Amino acid sequence: MKDKNAQGKAGVIPHLVCEPCGEAIDFYVKAFGAVEQFRMATPDGGRIMHAAITIDGHAVFLASDFPEYCGGHSRSPKALGATPVTLHRFVADCDAAIRKAEKAGATVVMPATDMFWGDRYGMVTDPFGHSWSLATHQRDLTPAEIERGMKEAFAQG
Repeated sequence: MKDKNAQGKAGVIPHLVCEPCGEAIDFYVKAFGAVEQFRMATPDGGRIMHAAITIDGHAVFLASDFPEYCGGHSRSPKALGATPVTLHRFVADCDAAIRKAEKAGATVVMPATDMFWGDRYGMVTDPFGHSWSLATHQRDLTPAEIERGMKEAFAQG
């Protein structure tokens, strides 16, 4: 028997630690058109043990910061002061997606720009410290064309 709750939960699923997690869910709904699937609060209602949203039909899990569990390894970017991970989304209109995220409270760290690999690309940081790149594919290029474009971009420094 197939698990009806498994739909949309194949492959790698990002699991974001956000503080405050409830506000993060609300932000993702507003900024990225996320659809909240559920949230499960701690018995005292102060933090979220587990939540699920979908963005573009794909699952994203969320939880509040619980430094007292998992040996302190599952922390929010704000608690760590940085994040080594960027979440990437292909969108129909990169510029509009960045404006929408900024209007919802994100900080633009790289305005949308036509890139040497054929995408229009930009980056934002959400209010919870997570990095997001947004891209619209514009043209197909061969590996040689991309390498040539990269060398030109780096030469301009």
